[in-house]
Amino acid sequence: MLFDQITIVGVGLIGGSVGLAARARGAAGRVVGVDRDEATIAKAVALGAIDTGTTDLAEGVANSSLVVVCTPVDRIAEVILAAAPHVRPGTRFTDGGSTKAGIVSALQGKLPANVEYIAAHPLAGSEKAGAEHGRADMFQNRVTVVIISKFGTDWERTVAVGRFWEALGSRVVLMNAEEHDRTVAVTSHLPHAVASAVAGVTPTEWLRLSAGGFRDVTRVAAGDPQLWAAIFEANRDATLSALASFTDRLAEFRKLLEAGDHAGLVQWLTEGKKVRDALGT
Repeated sequence: MLFDQITIVGVGLIGGSVGLAARARGAAGRVVGVDRDEATIAKAVALGAIDTGTTDLAEGVANSSLVVVCTPVDRIAEVILAAAPHVRPGTRFTDGGSTKAGIVSALQGKLPANVEYIAAHPLAGSEKAGAEHGRADMFQNRVTVVIISKFGTDWERTVAVGRFWEALGSRVVLMNAEEHDRTVAVTSHLPHAVASAVAGVTPTEWLRLSAGGFRDVTRVAAGDPQLWAAIFEANRDATLSALASFTDRLAEFRKLLEAGDHAGLVQWLTEGKKVRDALGT
């Protein structure tokens, strides 16, 4: 057991899965949930994602040595700042947010002495929302990025948080915040925008002719628009850079198609296939 008690703030899909995994794998002796909605807390208790819960942030974090913030990305920094005065010395904060640099910067020098934020991003989840879709194996064999801070975060606490995510089943990768945000702009944020674009140009009356390809490409477009708008805004510069590269790539495809360049089209498609094949199944 790594922690006697942890608190999860935001017991939706990711927060619920953290609780289910922590309890199933013995990573925490007791799991407390904090959420603004009492019905959400009751549901999480009934599902076994948390032992108990509260809508009072100060009460919920008071006795935990690890606080995992799983709110939308645009609320993570404010939640940590609000909770920090109420935790015990030595408490660590981590999170499930999909952007990192803005949060790390927002918290720099603002936490009490002996309280630290070790940023993390579990690369797991789905287009669904709510603890009812959470799973104890959500993080099994999935990468969780743990951020190495340039602001002097204690290395032992970073290691402890990394071990927590490993205890949930993750493979931990260490990166700095800026590298993380540039990478996920291409591997996560751009694909969501592309999926939404493909879905957005498709008339609903044509869906009866859609098959596996359309479903595969557009699956993530079913995600929460409010949540994803916040992610795009939080990682705007890196997403714009990824979008520029994608636009250039599509422009190349258009030129090849307009020119009737069969060999060029085959090469263009082959380059994409090589990357996809490298991913595996």
